[in-house]
Amino acid sequence: MTPRHGAFAAAALVSALLAGCASSGGLQSTATASDPASLHAQRSLAGVRQDASAWPRSDWWKAIGDSRLDKLVDEALSDNPDMTLVDARVRAALAAAGAADAERKPTLNAGASVAGARVPPLLPPLASGHFGVIRYGYLSFKWDLDLWGGKRAAWQAAVGNARATEVDAQAARLKLSADVVQAYFDLAGAYAQRDLAHAELQRAEDFLKLTGKRVASGIDSKFSLARIQGETASDRAHLEAADNAVRTGGLVLAALLGKGPDRALDIPRPALPALPALAVPSDLPADLLGRRPDVVAARWRVEAAGQDIKAAKAKFLPNIGISSLAGLIAPSAMDLFSLTNRFYTIAPAVSLPIFEGGALRANLAGKDAARDIAVAQYNQTLVHAINQVAAQVDDLRSLDAQVKDAETARASAEDAYTLAMQRYRAGVGNFLEALSVRQELIAAEQQLAALQTQRSDAWASLNEALGGGFQPVQDAP
Repeated sequence: MTPRHGAFAAAALVSALLAGCASSGGLQSTATASDPASLHAQRSLAGVRQDASAWPRSDWWKAIGDSRLDKLVDEALSDNPDMTLVDARVRAALAAAGAADAERKPTLNAGASVAGARVPPLLPPLASGHFGVIRYGYLSFKWDLDLWGGKRAAWQAAVGNARATEVDAQAARLKLSADVVQAYFDLAGAYAQRDLAHAELQRAEDFLKLTGKRVASGIDSKFSLARIQGETASDRAHLEAADNAVRTGGLVLAALLGKGPDRALDIPRPALPALPALAVPSDLPADLLGRRPDVVAARWRVEAAGQDIKAAKAKFLPNIGISSLAGLIAPSAMDLFSLTNRFYTIAPAVSLPIFEGGALRANLAGKDAARDIAVAQYNQTLVHAINQVAAQVDDLRSLDAQVKDAETARASAEDAYTLAMQRYRAGVGNFLEALSVRQELIAAEQQLAALQTQRSDAWASLNEALGGGFQPVQDAP
């Protein structure tokens, strides 16, 4: 074959190989991340005081000035097993990022051995026909050059996932602190309801005594006495239920603290706080992108998925690796360190995927789909975040108005009850009138206490919805 024909054959072979190489053509991620500015909330938040400094602090619960609550939140963040779990997940993610970084770097290993063997005389020049011992030591070096940045992209993807996991840990701390604050408020509400149940039982017993006297005097019938006896028994049951609600609330808080049920017995009675005036940040929803840990974590996962795609595409391309081995070998330890016994190899290599049964395309298609999933989850998280803020603002505005109306209703019911009992004691009013007014007072007091608890819970939820003072690191995506 002439040199010209040889060159033509080589070119044809290379063309054939390249034509058969795996291709990433036609595969791509199609999802697009939402722009926070497109999620309009101005009209929904109209009428609410806006202030650029209304973003909560990282210790937002301290705004109500309750030192006992401060200690409980600190205890939960320190002792709750969930915090140990999220911290372990962060360490695992950082370790994975470290392993991905190590894959990019050259490796150097050393070894030594003593081997005994009998080489048949048919294999000169090493053959002697006798058993012999060979000693050797070596260094081995290997490095994949990563021409197209695939391993770097894999490392950046691992770093992105580690950052997301770190932010997830912050989100878990925010969730735990909000849960503790709400459990504290709920326990305060349970105590308030128990106080009401105790007061109602006392009023019922006083009513029962008065009705007994009126029946004995012939003013009221035994029917009225039976009715108030039933009311009194019912109020005792309500008090038992209220006692149980207090115990249950304490157990919920003890579990959040990571402690056993006896810890609930040592929790001092909380009180519902005076809440700060309602205000929202003036730069919503744009700044919510960087203030919510769940949104930031979702964004990190989108970035990591994009790097995974780059790493998958790099596998379609040729790569160069370098490996070498050098050492000393000798039949005796005395001769091992003689330069005449040295050996070494240098082996540069080129790799190119030609046919792999569609594995590379399937891998890339999976990474494209994973990015689309990450983008969709990010968009969903962002939409949920701004709507959660609007919902909590609506709840607080509504509960503020409801509490004011409930306070008016409770005051009117209390006045009516006082007048009705005065009339009943004087023999002017009748039993059913007094009983009806008493039931209205019970309902008004219970409704007011429940609304005050709900308002406190809504305040905690709003602080959580606004990110709880989360501040992303400077390299956030």
